[in-house]
Amino acid sequence: MEFLDSVFWNNTVLDYVVFFGVLLLGALLIFALGRIALGRIAASREKTQSSNAKRLLSGIKQYLLPIAYFSLFYFCTQMLTLSEQLNRLVGTLSILFSIVMGAMFLSSLVAYSFSKLGKSKGESGSLAVKWLVRLAKGAIWGVALILFLDNAGVKITSLVTGLGIGGIAIAFAAQSALSDVFCFFTIFFDKPFEIGDFIIADEHMGTVEHIGVKSTRLRAIGGEQLIISNADLTSARVRNYKTMQQRRVLITLGVLYDTPNETLKAIPELIRTIVEETEDATFSRAHFASFGAYSLNFEVVYFVQSADYERYMEINQRVNLAIKEGFERIGAAFAFPTSTVQLQASSSTLGAEQQPKS
Repeated sequence: MEFLDSVFWNNTVLDYVVFFGVLLLGALLIFALGRIALGRIAASREKTQSSNAKRLLSGIKQYLLPIAYFSLFYFCTQMLTLSEQLNRLVGTLSILFSIVMGAMFLSSLVAYSFSKLGKSKGESGSLAVKWLVRLAKGAIWGVALILFLDNAGVKITSLVTGLGIGGIAIAFAAQSALSDVFCFFTIFFDKPFEIGDFIIADEHMGTVEHIGVKSTRLRAIGGEQLIISNADLTSARVRNYKTMQQRRVLITLGVLYDTPNETLKAIPELIRTIVEETEDATFSRAHFASFGAYSLNFEVVYFVQSADYERYMEINQRVNLAIKEGFERIGAAFAFPTSTVQLQASSSTLGAEQQPKS
């Protein structure tokens, strides 16, 4: 018994025996309870195929069990009389463990939230989610590191100042690249277009094939691939034809000035009949609109009830051919640029011509 009362580093041998005994028994108890809980949850998951059970299993393994083991260790250390250095070490380890567990939990929460956000967003959505998760995790672990250094007694004021100045310098150096990256997130959240949409951005047009972090790729009508930076796309006026439900068609027809009035009056009704008899075309109006330099101008408006460009061209061709046939039937002729030159002789010339020959 005298041996148990022997003192080493401010604690008796009995204190150490109790410390290790409680630590060992507690660890075995936590291990047993964890195995039982994990086994039951796993069995329930196999029966129900529930995603919540999977998340619960992951949470127990990653957070609950480590917290339980460390809490047991911390409780056991309080049973001993530790030196100032050891107390400081245990406190530092406790802070580090708390910060790490908090950062891991926040990182998992952010990853889960963004993964749910990007599930139905397609290729560009999954890419944006990956970048958002990386940025969020980087920010979380950066804050965690600063908190740990601050609690460990390190003066972080100069460090934060240096990081801020360095960040500003990097931002200026990579201004163009960062602009494209932020514009990528603008495209992701605002969704002016998606993969598969046919768009026109200023003088560029094509079908969107890929939305990347720095650039977007279009497949042009000619077959070539256009690569446009995201900053240029977000600053351009983009026309998206994917969301279009119908196309407005405006036609200007010019007929000759010597066309009879009865024929002029028949033209609007003729065009109305042609458009109404054409499938997927909706008549809007047809009017004698203006007197042109060499023609009497009619303005025709109708709508094609399709967003497909080929379908639009087929209907437009059908209407144009029917108008040509109808004009031939009623005797109306299309006007084309003509010039009329009037020649008038001068009075001296006329006088010379009227003098009798000698």
